[in-house]
Amino acid sequence: MGCGEIPVGGPFAIRRRWRLGAIAGALGLISPCAAWLHAADVVPRMLLLDGAVVGSEVIVVGERGTILRSGDQGRSWQAALLPVRAPLTAISVPPGEPGTSAWAVGHDAIILVSRDAGRTWAVQFQGANPQESFLDVLALDPRHIIAVGADALYVESRDGGTTWSRRKIGEGDRHFNRLTRGPAGTLYLAGERGTLLRSTDEGANWVQLASPHDGSLYGILPLDKRTLLAYGLSDHIYRSVDDGASWQPIKTPKSVLLATAVQLKGDVIVLAGTAGTLLASRDGGKNFSPLMESPTKGIARLLEAPGGDLLALGETGATVLPRPQ
Repeated sequence: MGCGEIPVGGPFAIRRRWRLGAIAGALGLISPCAAWLHAADVVPRMLLLDGAVVGSEVIVVGERGTILRSGDQGRSWQAALLPVRAPLTAISVPPGEPGTSAWAVGHDAIILVSRDAGRTWAVQFQGANPQESFLDVLALDPRHIIAVGADALYVESRDGGTTWSRRKIGEGDRHFNRLTRGPAGTLYLAGERGTLLRSTDEGANWVQLASPHDGSLYGILPLDKRTLLAYGLSDHIYRSVDDGASWQPIKTPKSVLLATAVQLKGDVIVLAGTAGTLLASRDGGKNFSPLMESPTKGIARLLEAPGGDLLALGETGATVLPRPQ
């Protein structure tokens, strides 16, 4: 899609199953060509839902087509002019060398692409049904990208986004919440009603795993080639040591929705979710305890900043937290 104007708008729930509130209002027309604003820094106090580390920089996405970029560990931010005003729910950059490509997805069935490490963005794909919502995206390499979302939405590109194909995987129309990739290259997909899928061939085929829970699961965190943590609604954490063949429930000190997890350098694991909850494990996910009193509210995503600090994204924007010891 070239530079022109596209209609966007309408009332949106930020994530179908992430109860942080709603973005509503009629939105107008905006050009799909974008460039960074090099003016004053932005105070990131809008709803932010995901982020990615690109070299020494952090890029985050959120409500009303927000994309922010920080080059100083999340302490100051600059905003981008974006080609859409729909909520953006996820961002991904290919692994390996500090790449030039990045993809962001969101409501209105939108996929954005950047070819200069997040400095400028353009619409690369928009589904025929603007009511569809992407909830996550994973760039396996600069050519192979998978985007998933509500009602079993699954689209894939194997040519860097030049063409996209829609696929049906799994059964029913459950929401797909989070895609992750393990250290052995295995892909994991977590979703609504206990959905757990695994692929060992980069998404060509998916196998349904026996689920430990029939409620919503918000993600799988691979700890090593065989050890996984699954987390989700109502304080549920499950641990597997056989690549998802079986699961053990892990007790938690608080009953909250757990929306995000990160394994920091040094192997400390941190989970977060509603009410600013932060839980930490220092024994490979066998036990969790409260980490600190978070100054944030609902947390949608945790990132390890390039300098090692913990960056929390959510209802109150981007908050730099002390690195857990």
